[in-house]
Amino acid sequence: MARPASLARLRCRSVAAATSVKGRPGEALTEAGLAETYGLSRTPIREVFWRLSEEGLLRVVPQVGTFVAPISIVAVNDSQFVRETLECQAILDAARAATPYDVASLRQLLATQTEAIEADAIARFFALDEAMHRRLMEMAGRPSVWPMIASAKAQLDRVRFLSLKEPGWSVMILAQHAALIDHVAARDGEGARAVMQEHLRTAFAAIDRIAAENADFFEGRGTEG
Repeated sequence: MARPASLARLRCRSVAAATSVKGRPGEALTEAGLAETYGLSRTPIREVFWRLSEEGLLRVVPQVGTFVAPISIVAVNDSQFVRETLECQAILDAARAATPYDVASLRQLLATQTEAIEADAIARFFALDEAMHRRLMEMAGRPSVWPMIASAKAQLDRVRFLSLKEPGWSVMILAQHAALIDHVAARDGEGARAVMQEHLRTAFAAIDRIAAENADFFEGRGTEG
């Protein structure tokens, strides 16, 4: 059984994820509302708000309220650079090192991702997507690199989560995952690297699709490269 302090930390992480990754830009948030939802006092919620505002994920308007911040295109580009640089290299190593057990674990993740899509469980699919990329990094012999990537991609994750609400987007991502796994299973590192690059760059197409109807979700547009 989790200790009360540990449980509180877990709930604070849930609050952070819900507000920073899953929150819609411009959405109003209140300490009281989140405290009630997550069974916490207002003090830890206030600390989460402060940390997320320091990271540029929330905006506090004095005498008005706290709002989910627009998505920074500059930060998305930087996150994309980090991911593409590290993960495209790692997939080469993962393909070379892949064992039958590794491939089986990837295919099991793919099967559970399929189930999540069929159940329209976006948050579950998002978590399984993360698990697959983390598993590939482990297969490449670089398990400590994934936390570095994860800490650098908060703004990019916001785009990814919003894109999964677009019709057909998660099915496209699933097909790319299947192609990645097939190349890894065949020890085709270059083929896997090409698919990984295409896969990671879908973030830019997602921005264009989302901004077509919600331009105010983003700040710094026009800097994409």
